[in-house]
Amino acid sequence: MIVVTDLEDLVLTPGERAQGVRVDSVMFRMDWTGEDHQGQLAAFVAGRVRAFGAEPTDIDTDVVYRAAESDPTLRRGDFPVRQLDHLSGVLANLGCTLAVRDNGTDTYEVLVALTGERGLTKLTHEGLPVRAWGSEPEETMVSLNCPDCSEMLVWELPATETLADERCDCGAALFDAGGRPMPSVTLHS
Repeated sequence: MIVVTDLEDLVLTPGERAQGVRVDSVMFRMDWTGEDHQGQLAAFVAGRVRAFGAEPTDIDTDVVYRAAESDPTLRRGDFPVRQLDHLSGVLANLGCTLAVRDNGTDTYEVLVALTGERGLTKLTHEGLPVRAWGSEPEETMVSLNCPDCSEMLVWELPATETLADERCDCGAALFDAGGRPMPSVTLHS
């Protein structure tokens, strides 16, 4: 597998690069609760695939909407994940990869990369990591309110690190020796 480390080469067409188009202008932003209007994400993805010279025929999220209508377990915030999962699978068949920029907020910043057989590794945009949707993030954000003093605590950790034996400044034990939250601790999702 060939590894490409220049994001612009993957998400912009040669013509867009020649015109000085910025990566931000080919990025779709979606709040964690979903798109503002049904079909926006699919239209964005289809438009990017067309820009790369292919005619997308299967790019829609209607199937995801129909499945969600009959799913009693669907919670707020679950639907965008299902859309992104679905579109990621569709794009793989077109030689493209659905990518997200990990911006540290609850907004999905979505890009379509023309990857073919190339993998996405060590890509960044404006200093923030960009990874293929569904791949593990390089960092994990953990947040909670201390069960004793109610202080909100937030950590940004390398994905391989845990909060083993972590305590709040008030002295309350938050995580056990294995990095699992104590029974009185509820993590923010």
